[in-house]
Amino acid sequence: MTYRPTRRTILIATGATGATALVAGCGDSDDSGGSTDSTPTTSPDQDSQDGQEGQELASTSDIPVGGGTIFKDEKVVVTQPEQGEFKAFSAICTHQQCLVGSVSDGTINCPCHGSKFKITDGAVANPPATKPLPAKNIVVEGNSIRLV
Repeated sequence: MTYRPTRRTILIATGATGATALVAGCGDSDDSGGSTDSTPTTSPDQDSQDGQEGQELASTSDIPVGGGTIFKDEKVVVTQPEQGEFKAFSAICTHQQCLVGSVSDGTINCPCHGSKFKITDGAVANPPATKPLPAKNIVVEGNSIRLV
């Protein structure tokens, strides 16, 4: 007969200091033995629809020069640092994964902890974030900006 300890037995044996780490590692799993993590597995390439060149986000006139527009549903921010130059970045702050809230004074601003990112390249302009916003691929065709 093989004895298998329960989570309760292990938690009692490890004491309060080890319990937190142990509980974090004790998760349910599916039948395949993998985690039941609900993290989305979509990629930017999956945004293409019906053979088109990606999802249309906006018209070029919707993006102010020296500023930008946040597309909450798509979790993308499109900026226009200079007339006719368009950039796109993830709208998810690299600090604590909050959705950025505004674009002003040449920065993309996170309302959660005050991180700011440059509209030109997504680089950190103000901590606590330490990593830049990841770039997103867009195509500008005529007056249309598409996410690809």
